[in-house]
Parts: sequence; C-alpha cells; structure tokens
Amino acid sequence: MTVNVKDIYLNYFKENGHVIIPSAPLIPENDPTCLFNSTGIQPLVPYLLGEKHPQGKRLCDVQKCFRLTDIDEVGDSTHHTFFEMLGNWSLGDYFKKESIKYSFDLLTKHFNIPLERLAVTVFKGNDFVDKDCDSANYWMEMGIDKDRIAYLDSDSNWWPNMTNIGPAGPDTEIFYFRSDDEIPQKFNPEDDRWVEIWNNVFMEYYHDEDGYTKLEQKNIDTGMGVERITAILEGVNDNYLSSIWIDLIKLIEDYTNLSYEDNKKNIRIVADHMKAAIMLASEGLYPSNTDQGYILRRIIRRLVRISKHINLDINKQFITDFTNIIQNKYVKYYNELENSEKIINIIFDEVIKFSKTLEKGLKEFNKICNILESQGIDKINGKTVFRLYDTYGFPPEMTEEEARNIGFDIDMEGFSKFFKEHQEKSKAGSKEKFKGGLADNSIENVKYHTATHLLHQALKDVLGDDVNQKGSNINSQRLRFDFSFGRKLTDDEKKKVENIVNEKIKEGLDVNVCEMSLDEAKKSGAIGLFTNKYGDIVKVYSIGNYSKEICGGPHVKNTSELGTFKIIKEEAVSSGVRRIKATLS
Repeated sequence: MTVNVKDIYLNYFKENGHVIIPSAPLIPENDPTCLFNSTGIQPLVPYLLGEKHPQGKRLCDVQKCFRLTDIDEVGDSTHHTFFEMLGNWSLGDYFKKESIKYSFDLLTKHFNIPLERLAVTVFKGNDFVDKDCDSANYWMEMGIDKDRIAYLDSDSNWWPNMTNIGPAGPDTEIFYFRSDDEIPQKFNPEDDRWVEIWNNVFMEYYHDEDGYTKLEQKNIDTGMGVERITAILEGVNDNYLSSIWIDLIKLIEDYTNLSYEDNKKNIRIVADHMKAAIMLASEGLYPSNTDQGYILRRIIRRLVRISKHINLDINKQFITDFTNIIQNKYVKYYNELENSEKIINIIFDEVIKFSKTLEKGLKEFNKICNILESQGIDKINGKTVFRLYDTYGFPPEMTEEEARNIGFDIDMEGFSKFFKEHQEKSKAGSKEKFKGGLADNSIENVKYHTATHLLHQALKDVLGDDVNQKGSNINSQRLRFDFSFGRKLTDDEKKKVENIVNEKIKEGLDVNVCEMSLDEAKKSGAIGLFTNKYGDIVKVYSIGNYSKEICGGPHVKNTSELGTFKIIKEEAVSSGVRRIKATLS
C-alpha cells in the first residue's frame, strides 16, 4: 500500500485554516551559525519571537532537512542524512488543546491509525514549570487511556533542551506500537516497540544566560518525520522498503544483480547518499574542502567507496537514472530539482575525481609500506591509517586488508582516536572547522606559509632552540604565528628576527621537499613536534641550508618570491605563548 503522507498532511491543515508555506533551502540563508537546516522550526525562529509572518499565524509545510550527526549511522533501517519533516505552527494563535485535537484527528481519522496503537508522553514538571496535567487531560478527552500516558522529565519532554539559548518549552510526544506482538495495556516509554511519530512543542519560554522568561506569545511547533510515518502506514519495519525508497533500491539491484535482502547495509548507504547528494547539488552546491561543500564531497566519497563493495559502477547513466527517479518523486515540492543536467554533472565530476584519488591512494599505501619495510617497521600507525581514509578514501578495513596481505599490522586504536576527533569537527559546524591554519592555496597564502618556516628558524636563532611553534593562521593579508616563549620581545629582538627573514628572502634560497620515515626526519634535524600528529611517512621541506621542517605544504619554489617581510605586532596569547603578526609586501 502506497501512502502519500505529505499531501494528506498538508491538505488536512489547509482545511483547518493553515497556509502551506514552501520549504526553506537545505543551506540556511543568512545564518552562519549552522551548515544545514535540520529541523522544520529552524527557519521560523524569528516568528516565534513575535515577528509577523507574511502568511499569517497558522502555517504548515514539508521541510527538507539534512543532519550531519546521522551520516555515520546510515546503513540501519531508520537513519537518513537527507529527510523530510512535516510541521504545523501556531504563532500566537491556538495552543495545547487545539494542537492535540488536530494531531489526534489526523492520525486516527485520516491516517487511520487504530487508537489502541497510540500512546503519549507529557512533561512531568520542574522547579519553574508545573506538571502538564492539561495536556494529559486533553489526550484523555480524545480517547487515550490514562495507562497510555507517561510523565517524563526535561531530558525527554522539553524542546530543544534545558541548555540551548532561544525559544523553548515542554512538549508532548506521540508514540506508535510498531510490532506484531500483543499490545500491552500500560505504556512503557522504555519499550523499543513503541516508536515516536510526532512531537508537539508548547513553545512559550525564552532561554538566555539569565534563565527562562515567558514569551509574549504562546506558540505551537510540531514535527513528524515523513520517512518514519510512511513506513508505519505502509506496514513495513524497514524505512527502505517503503514507497519512498523501494524503486531506488530496485534500481541498485538491477545495476548490481544483487539482492537487497543479502546486501542491506551497503545498498542503504548508496541509496541514502545518492539522494542526499542530489538534494544538495540541486541547490547549486559544489563539492569543496570547506563547510557545506565538504559534506557533499564526504558523502560522494563514501558513496563511491561503498559502491565498490557491491560492484556498482557509479557512472553517468546510473546517476542519471537515479536523479530521474528523485526528480519525479520530489519536483512537485522542490522545483530546484528541475535542473537535472546540472545536478548530474556536479555529482559525476566529483565521482570521476575521487575515483582517480582512490587509485592514487593505493599507490600511496604501497609507497608507505615500502618505506616502512626498508626501516624494519611492520605496523602502520593510526595517523597514517586515518590519512589514507581522509585524504584517499581508504576505509580502515581496506587498509587492514591490504596490510594483512603483505604481513603488516595497523593501529586501529590510534585510527579510532583521530576518527573521533574528525567526527567532532564535522558536527561542530563552525566556519573555520575545515580550514586549519592555511585558509586556501592561493599564491599569497602559499607565500605566507613559506614565510612561517623562515620566521620559525629565525626565532630560534635569536631567542634560542627552546622556541617552538604552537600554532599558526594564515590568510591572504597576513600571517599569525604562535610560539613558546616566556616574555615580551624587545624591539631589538624583533628587528633581528625581521632582518634574518628578509636576508634569507634576498638570498633566493631554493625550497625542496623529500619524503622519509618519522625516524629519519628526527635524525636529519628537521623541526617538528614528533608526536602522534604525524603518520609514519612525513614530508620534510628544506629552505636552502637554513630551515628544515616537517610540513604538509604547499610552499613557493624560491624565497625570492616572497617580497619584504615586516612584523606588525607581537603580543601574549597565554602563559608562555607569544604571537607574531607579520605581512609580506
């Protein structure tokens, strides 16, 4: 049975005085605080605070969403990176009683869910908000038995949580008994057979640094996941067997001659990531190394890697066929999908680039192993395993398999450490998280990066060998270099450092690079922290006979390209750490 929950939902609320508004883009407009819209309410926050919405006080929509936190969970029966949320809102109009009546009416009379399969939770109260007996009474008026109502604390029935800044409030959550077992009379929210299908938030508070205050208007914010409710209404326990996914699954089966039943995890990942990539590309997003583009690049890379496990060639025809299905399903709601040719080309170009990168990765793996073997080392450390994963797309199991074939071990514990750090960065959503110290590889940035090597050595010459780099940040206008030192530099010391750097620039020193094991780099006298931030094989950049440093690059070919170096500021960063800002002209 195929159920179009989106049309049923939107038509129901339209008949009840709500205006259907279009979905906001996946990429937030004028909101640098997050990478993607991940909830239905996110684009509407200003209107909860009293700003008047041009469409009135009663709204509903289907909002496309993307959640970073779900990327690594995809592969089970319920998680998706791209998904849709159904929502209805009251902006200072109706409140608890009407919201609960609408939800109950839609679920039982329009979605035809049997009453005996429903249960709810309500807020049990805290120091400043009373127990929500009103909501419980409204549910009982609708026909929900008191044994099917559970009172829970703020961890479960307060949205978004008790710490986030912004609009907030208690909620009531609606659960469905998703099992063929006999339905228990008493509702136990800890029983996994009961799954949440709808959340009604009574948003009447504002949280800031000083605590909670009442909003001028009481708001209703509800959210229901399209994928989950569709699977429930169609009677399947696997979201990927619902009408939303089944034709996409069938396409993958046709291309691979493999059955979904025997290859569930990999086929789910391919289907999910293809859809997510199409939706992101439809908004004009291109793969890149920063921000939203990094996420698109990441999911396409994972798509290509996983496709190899099921012998699927992600060629242009497959991308075209997949995009056509998505377009037919969703263009009614998201007209940006009309430009299918652009979408296909964005994804295909990245697939081609990454396929070549994978080939390079295998060559890099072999080179690493050859160098290690020559040093009598038969284990690849965690940093190297992670670099192969992050740069060349080698998942650790691929590295492990290749290593085992030649008698090598790999450090999985070390890999897990770096991978966890990588996940935390992915979830952070800050503007700088994917940039590191070098914002881009423009010629100006490359010059400044090379200049930091000269500065590092000059500081050692003037202040002593105990001086070590503690961090750097570079853009096209200046360099910022942090180093260990216990006091303010004198004017004379700053001038000496500046003169040394300019002298080395005028000498026109060649910049050369070679690869070697970490032990060889140590013995050669290269500057480096020599911690587990490095892999087994490192690049050592030498500037003439003056500077030798472990670094990933890039650099100019000769110091004569740098211009004139000038220190513009020297200051304290923290105890024992100083900072120099300098320019090239």
